[in-house]
Amino acid sequence: MEYVPSLKQKYREEIIPVLTDKFGYSTVMQVPRLKKIVINRGVGQAIADKKMIDTAQEELSEISGQKAVQTFSKKDISNFKLRRGMPIGVKVTLRRERMYEFLERLIHVAIPRIRDFRGVSAKLDGRGNYTLGITEQIIFPEIDIDKVNKISGMDITFVTTADSDEEAFALLKEFGLPFKNEKK
Repeated sequence: MEYVPSLKQKYREEIIPVLTDKFGYSTVMQVPRLKKIVINRGVGQAIADKKMIDTAQEELSEISGQKAVQTFSKKDISNFKLRRGMPIGVKVTLRRERMYEFLERLIHVAIPRIRDFRGVSAKLDGRGNYTLGITEQIIFPEIDIDKVNKISGMDITFVTTADSDEEAFALLKEFGLPFKNEKK
């Protein structure tokens, strides 16, 4: 038997019927789904210290379970001593099984470890995508707190096939993202 992540199974068995009833879809293909999760981390201090970009790349690879790639500056900015083509961040794009596994670890393990947590903001981008900003990478159990020399955050973007924010919000809420009680 083939391995299927539990959130993917939950999507197939529970979320699709709930969303079909709520929005009145006529076919399963109309139900919005999660396309990919992009984790992005800017490392502005990498201009002065090249080791920071490597550290960020290693940490992001450990968190996501997939090798992170460096992102490079597109233009020169003299005020920041930035030259075109310098590494200034790292990112990783998760799809399919790895995406569902990461989402499950995020919802059940990482988010509960955030201090003074009151729910994530319910603001979507207008096209059915949601970006969650995390201030500390140490909420992930994969990160060894003793090896961290600088605490920094990251952005996690959930890209969905939803046509509206309302549909995307319903999808992410069904997956278990703990939104604040505010509704758009």
